Amino acid sequence: MLRFFRRPAALGTIPGGYIFTCKGGVDMGDTIPKLMLEFVRRESETTVQWSKDASGAFQPIHWKRLYSEVEAFAAGLLDLGVKRGDHVGMVSENMKEWLWADLAIQSIGAADVPRGSDSTVPEIQYILDHAECAVCIAENLAQLEKILSTKKNLKQLKILIVLDPGFSTVDRTSVEKMGRSAGVKVYSFAEIQEQGREYLKKHPGFFEREIAEGKNEDLATLIYTSGTTGEPKGVMLTHSNYMHQIPTPLKQINIEKGDIFISVLPVWHSYERAIGYVALFAGCSVAYSKPVAQIMVEDMGKIKPQIFPSVPRIWEAVKKGIIRNIESGSSVKKALAYFFIGVGTAHSKLKVRLRGLKPRFKKSSRFLDALISFLPFLLLTPFNALGQLLVFKKIKHRLGGKFKFGVSGAGALPPHVDDFFAAAGILLLEGYGLTETSPIVSVRRSDGPVPGTIGPPLEQVEVKVLAEDGSELPPGQKGVLCVRGPNVMKGYYKKPELTAQTISNDGWLNTGDLAMLTHDGEIKIMGRAKETVVLMGGENVEPSPIEDTITESDYVDQVMVVGQDQKYLAALVVPNSEALKAFAEENGIPFEKPEDLLDNADVYKLIMDEIDSRVGPKRGFKLFERISKVKLLAKPFEKGKEMTHTLKLKRDVIYDAYDKEIKELFKERR
Repeated sequence: MLRFFRRPAALGTIPGGYIFTCKGGVDMGDTIPKLMLEFVRRESETTVQWSKDASGAFQPIHWKRLYSEVEAFAAGLLDLGVKRGDHVGMVSENMKEWLWADLAIQSIGAADVPRGSDSTVPEIQYILDHAECAVCIAENLAQLEKILSTKKNLKQLKILIVLDPGFSTVDRTSVEKMGRSAGVKVYSFAEIQEQGREYLKKHPGFFEREIAEGKNEDLATLIYTSGTTGEPKGVMLTHSNYMHQIPTPLKQINIEKGDIFISVLPVWHSYERAIGYVALFAGCSVAYSKPVAQIMVEDMGKIKPQIFPSVPRIWEAVKKGIIRNIESGSSVKKALAYFFIGVGTAHSKLKVRLRGLKPRFKKSSRFLDALISFLPFLLLTPFNALGQLLVFKKIKHRLGGKFKFGVSGAGALPPHVDDFFAAAGILLLEGYGLTETSPIVSVRRSDGPVPGTIGPPLEQVEVKVLAEDGSELPPGQKGVLCVRGPNVMKGYYKKPELTAQTISNDGWLNTGDLAMLTHDGEIKIMGRAKETVVLMGGENVEPSPIEDTITESDYVDQVMVVGQDQKYLAALVVPNSEALKAFAEENGIPFEKPEDLLDNADVYKLIMDEIDSRVGPKRGFKLFERISKVKLLAKPFEKGKEMTHTLKLKRDVIYDAYDKEIKELFKERR
């Protein structure tokens, strides 16, 4: 078992034993609102947010203004009847008002229940009903109408508030009529703030008193995990969870006061949300952009960020954009670029060995590694320096020119992407976590990143790897990763049995991920033991409902959805041989035995049509849940081998058995 309790180089201390890295040695409080209050007192003129104005220019927002906006909205919510312990729904994407609402809700002792604007109506209905939300905040008119459309199933919902500033100026007659008929009052964000300012005049000092009442173990948020099972799980995260997450990553990554983070991921997502808190309370600021290449690159040129948290898909998109640019050049420029990419890749790998940063799954001699690497590293250094000047300098310029490092999370970073940015001299740190761990478990250290791993666990976080029989495995052996620490959730809302299945009596959370430890304490994720598939963009997909839907087809006997850490989903399909034979005979397709039909284009199209007709929006599936490719298998999955005795798929066994076929499904054609 690995335990990390390194003595940090921090100055300030947060009650409860957490260390905070802000200067001054000030008691920073034990909740997020108390941290906010302290920062407002000490850093009132420091920029905390950057938001675009109507012309597209980024405008700064200081702590003083943020506090004023948060205070007014909090007072307005209190005036509406929101009280300590209540749950407030939030259906919105990234915007400055999202953070204001989040902090306001927490400041009065309530907890927000956030969700993205791409959520389906059934998801919103289930979450708001299960979380007992009487008040819900919507991003814009479209989300307002979506929520109102399911009001008949939301008996407790009484108030809807729209964040979009433009909502205050539109004709709201039809919407308000719709709300009245549903028994829901509709307000704009500005109206609630105005109400709040009036409340503040009558109750001076109330806001700080409300903040002071907050406790470390109070619920800060209730985040429902994604899925198509019909019952998403509500993860209960407390202020205590976040008070661990805010300071501890700073011990492993180099963040300095004044750094600018660019935000493109959904702000409600546990990963982006935690990173946002880290930025705010490290004296940094957050600039809001979009995960659209053209917009993102343009914004990076404007704001010149130092830090970019993102997901593997975006990092791969950046790489592909650079490669496309190289391919459009002359043959000489192309040849030079690829030569220097090769040199940079080799140089970075040699540098890793020279510094003793190669992951050690088996005990090895760092001295020997360094000795072998020294001469070739020395020979390649001048060529690498030339490549940095001629090729990679332009890449860094596209990232704004002041870029320090990126952080990749919510999915495994493909090695070729990792190698490319290392070759370019761009520091890319991979991290790991779950919503249930609020979410950060580990991240590579910026002063000594170990490629091929997700770094060591954060301070105060323990990890261990277990075999199938529950015994603890030593470094270099694969098993299920378990985590224990102050970052682990309080539990699943209203699901004590599921909580007990996930967290042991002594506090160990079973992540469901297969992992291996190095001899130096880093973690390498090897796949998933549980069923959830996480795509490269961080989207969580529950494969079972998709598989159940596909097997409704007469032409499909068995199916397993694949796509872990890929850009899209694919499937291994065992077709019904009798149905295929009948189809072939009816359509004049020649064959000697059923296996001959597996490579037939018309048969492939038949199976894809069967899948496409079932797995789509009409059946409640999202765009990223569609199946892009299939591999037809001749041999069915067998009980006791690829299937359990209760006929459940042994996904890790099937992944190993069909490794070649699965790789072919995701092989990009040049």
